[in-house]
Amino acid sequence: MNPQKELEELMDKLKREQRKPKLLLHSCCAPCSTYVLNYLSQKFDIIDFFYNPNMSSLNEHEKRSQELERLIHELNLEQNDDSQIAFRTTTFQPKRYLERIKGFEKEPEKGKRCDLCFQIRLEEAAKMAVEQGCDFFATTLTISPLKSAEKINEIGKLVGEQYGVNYLPSDFKKKGGYLESIKLSKKYQLYRQNYCGCIFSKQESERKDD
Repeated sequence: MNPQKELEELMDKLKREQRKPKLLLHSCCAPCSTYVLNYLSQKFDIIDFFYNPNMSSLNEHEKRSQELERLIHELNLEQNDDSQIAFRTTTFQPKRYLERIKGFEKEPEKGKRCDLCFQIRLEEAAKMAVEQGCDFFATTLTISPLKSAEKINEIGKLVGEQYGVNYLPSDFKKKGGYLESIKLSKKYQLYRQNYCGCIFSKQESERKDD
């Protein structure tokens, strides 16, 4: 089944049952989280989790984490009910990322290196979901038109089975989701970069700019 259709059917079911499950949402950055948080907060109690050891530097990690926290604060101020989004983050852990991708540093974008990067982040999200007693976990990564939602969902489902928590499939870029995220990023004047965050994508971006 189409992952976005699967998600929509689940949300319709939750509406009929008047049930609001607890969701751990892994976020890669504030711009990618705008539309996703607006969309999912209608049907889920959300804990947003910033875990991205792939960032190119501590400075980049802190900028993205702080900007995401600011976005969540502003979204919570706009809520007129009890739909408050919680925020969690961790210290910068680049060694874990570099150890995981060792031997695949020269892989092209969308190759094995990226798969391993998705895996380490989704594993940590699943662990946090279990710790926080969440019913589901998900990621904002599928909103990017440069990433394979199919591959991310495949990894997410396997990780969910490994840790005993339901993975929420998605393809948030569909049905105007990506375009809406750009509009919302401008509305909230969010810090954004033209690369995913890792040193390899940063170098690729710099080569294109030369």
